[in-house]
Amino acid sequence: MIRKTSVHHRSPLWRNCTNLRSLKQVHARMIINAFNSDRTALTELIYAAAISIQSTIDYAHQLFDEISEPDLFMWNTLLRGSAQSSKPHLTISLYYKMEKLFIKPDHYTFPFVLKACTRLSWANMGQLVHGKVTKHGLESNKFTRNALIYFQANCGEIKTASLLFDGSAKNDVVAWSALTAGYARRGNLNMARKVFDEMPVKDLVSWNVMITGYVKQGEMGPARELFNLVPKRDVVTWNAMISGYLLSNEYRKALDMYEEMRSANECPDEVTMLSLLSACANLGALETGEKINRSILEMGLGAMSVFLGNALIDMYSKCGNIEKAFSVFRLMRDKDVTSWNSVIVGLAFSGCTDKSISVFEDMRKTKCKPDEITFVGVLIACSHFGRVDEGRAHFNLMRNVYNICPNVKHYGCMVDLFGRAGLLEEAFEFIGKMEFEPNAIIWRTLLGACRVHCNVEMGRRANEELLKLRRDASGDYVLLSNIYASNGEWCGVENVRRSMDESGVKKERGFSLVDEDNNELLDFLLDSMPRVRATADKIINSMSTITPMKDPAKEPETRSQKEP
Repeated sequence: MIRKTSVHHRSPLWRNCTNLRSLKQVHARMIINAFNSDRTALTELIYAAAISIQSTIDYAHQLFDEISEPDLFMWNTLLRGSAQSSKPHLTISLYYKMEKLFIKPDHYTFPFVLKACTRLSWANMGQLVHGKVTKHGLESNKFTRNALIYFQANCGEIKTASLLFDGSAKNDVVAWSALTAGYARRGNLNMARKVFDEMPVKDLVSWNVMITGYVKQGEMGPARELFNLVPKRDVVTWNAMISGYLLSNEYRKALDMYEEMRSANECPDEVTMLSLLSACANLGALETGEKINRSILEMGLGAMSVFLGNALIDMYSKCGNIEKAFSVFRLMRDKDVTSWNSVIVGLAFSGCTDKSISVFEDMRKTKCKPDEITFVGVLIACSHFGRVDEGRAHFNLMRNVYNICPNVKHYGCMVDLFGRAGLLEEAFEFIGKMEFEPNAIIWRTLLGACRVHCNVEMGRRANEELLKLRRDASGDYVLLSNIYASNGEWCGVENVRRSMDESGVKKERGFSLVDEDNNELLDFLLDSMPRVRATADKIINSMSTITPMKDPAKEPETRSQKEP
């Protein structure tokens, strides 16, 4: 039986409430023991659901709706949790509800609402909230003013942010950091650096803001200079530099930065590991990737998120160890569509056709719905082993069952499938039925198949279509020349060489004349491989998956649809 004293601020009961299941258990026990009307218990319940536990914000809103007369602290708690959750738009809906119920906000209310507007890039909505702040006389409040500066500087009016900054705000390091962040986010690094240099006291946030500002612009030189001057770094500082080198394709430097991080006794986090795995994948550094995998397990991050599992699959696949990639996949507790796609495509490119299609069939039995990338992997598997009938069946399955409109990569896979099997006439007919104009890679794929099967007539037709799209690729001419040569048609070879001379196309030295593996198509299809590397924006925003949504203030007629 729960005693009232056990449900208290930061009590052991709530500290042990770490997931949705345990939260529901506590809630059920409260109802059974008639604590569902106890204000302290309800406050703790809302706090746990909205802030303490990740990914339970929807449940927090359900709980809140059951409370007859929530006090302002509860309102603010739910606003805070919503603003920092993966669904910040719920903050705006909740604020609308406050307005309708005439709940008077305080100086804690608006910073949370403004934070949500900033994360969503809802400029018009933020301006309306600014008007409400002025109406309630809270513009001079320290917390509200800093939230306004940050909003206006990031997605509002930079001049308004500067006006708010003048005066007493100049004595507040948070206000300085907010203005610096605004200039940096807008790409005005000169003004951001000017404000930064004028700061009487620089906190770690301001250092990180400037470093990440340079990183976003690809200016790693100034970023490194500032990094060397930071009095005391944290994991965000290190992550910003690692991600910067990653986005600059300086993968070795990203790994070297991690070694520096370890030497400085700074503890990496999940974001760090995602970046490092991406660097290993791009370098093909299997041994280093395995060391990072062991570090992840030692840190207890292995079962923390699906992102790490996907990154490990991606790394092992690109480093050629598909068995290890598949092993990681099987051990993952939670999988999303990227997880399935990574292993299906990885197995397909590694030649494990049966296993790739088998995994696809397993995917169909789950609640995870295949997408266009999934079918790229399946069609590649069918193509590499000449399973023409299966390829046709899966292409039709994609369109007729999953309502996925084929794109150029799917058509490229099918043309490759027909070409490898020697069904050149069927490949031509298939291209003719495409819903959009075929690109050069599709015609080049067919031209390569004509060379393999020594079909001069088909090769000539494919080359004619290819030359309509591009006339400057020497490999296209060489392929046709090889087709003529393989059949002993030397006049055709001479004609091709003459066409090259007339077009000013020259064969580059050192390049193979053979295109049997169709590497251009392979590179084209590799672009479909799931990309799980952490970009600079994800690093800077702590892996936030939020993308700008429509600002309801821009569309007043739809605002009622957004309200609870």
